Amino acid sequence: MSVVKLEECRERICRELDKTVDFWLKYSHDTVHGGFFTCIGRDGKVFDELKYVWLQGRQVWMYCRLYRTMDRFHKPEILEAAKAGGTFLRKFARIMGSGGQWKCAFCLTREGKAVKIQRTIFSECFYVMAMDELSRATGDTDMQLEAEQMMEQLIYWVQVDSSGLGRPHLPGDVPTNSMAVPMMLLCLVQQITEGRGQKVAEKYRDLGNWCVQQILQHVQRDGTAVLENVSFDGTELQGCQGRLQNPGHALEAGWFLLQYSTQWGDKELQKTAISKFVEVPYQSGWDKEHGGLFYFLDVDGNCPTQLEWSMKLWWPHCEALVAFLMAYQQTKKPELLDMFSQVYEYTFNHFPDAENGEWFGYLTQEGKVALDFKGGPFKGFFHVPRCLYMCERILDDLLSNKA
Repeated sequence: MSVVKLEECRERICRELDKTVDFWLKYSHDTVHGGFFTCIGRDGKVFDELKYVWLQGRQVWMYCRLYRTMDRFHKPEILEAAKAGGTFLRKFARIMGSGGQWKCAFCLTREGKAVKIQRTIFSECFYVMAMDELSRATGDTDMQLEAEQMMEQLIYWVQVDSSGLGRPHLPGDVPTNSMAVPMMLLCLVQQITEGRGQKVAEKYRDLGNWCVQQILQHVQRDGTAVLENVSFDGTELQGCQGRLQNPGHALEAGWFLLQYSTQWGDKELQKTAISKFVEVPYQSGWDKEHGGLFYFLDVDGNCPTQLEWSMKLWWPHCEALVAFLMAYQQTKKPELLDMFSQVYEYTFNHFPDAENGEWFGYLTQEGKVALDFKGGPFKGFFHVPRCLYMCERILDDLLSNKA
């Protein structure tokens, strides 16, 4: 890929980020009750007023990150939107759980009444991300303290006692290391320690190293596959759960590991991240007939139990773009840029909505739009803008050094 082509990519990515931000600024804000609507149709019409805490936290984080780090988004309306979202979260998301421990709801009514709680850690994780990033944008140290307190609760649930999550221990349930948990905690370690000095970095270093080791356990089959679920001792599980692959998730883990390896100067981890979590999932996950990344795969070639396994979703392609561009930035290996180019061409030919802005999220295996809404219970203002934001910044770096 030539410098000219990289410049064209950078211009397209910049335009798409602007259009995406404009879409959510225009259609997602609830000016009556606070927070954000996320169930938004192709034309911007809200089709469900429920508010999902994952997506509320992600939108606060994304607004603050753009406001803090990119001059063209350093606008009062973006900061005010983030603050309104943070106020809504602080007022309504946290619910007292068992044993006096705070949990965060998964879903709220428009007014903020809790509808559903998940017995997982992810609502709390995105609450931490939101509060920490909002504290950076506003200088409010109480929010930073809140983020750190919730982080300690998460660590306790994951490493000491998970009973506060409300999951009963059933006799047939096999203890499982799901890659999502150490990935998310590693993301939070990077969030909380970013720019806060060596003392804070050292405080969370053991946790970061633990997360890395837990993620590396998912490299199975003599290094030829990354499996989504393994046993607590790092061995392959039986059945469909054990054979499950999620290429997009593995690619996301890849760039998380690349960031961590850069922070600590770990060249071996960098090599592993690229060879096992970037190249392997791409090689196994790319649809050679129709293009694009499969959503789920069975490592033995069986049909996955997830009915949407063959669809092409927005977020795995977002993660692939970041992973390949970051890997190329760190190594300058041309084959990584070639892979980025292939993913880029597929992504920008299929997902963006040229008429209304933002991206479609769900395509058929053949690449046709299957669902035309722009946001729902799981798609919000996060994967698309985070990808575009990160790719723009990496391309700026590459182009300033002439790739």
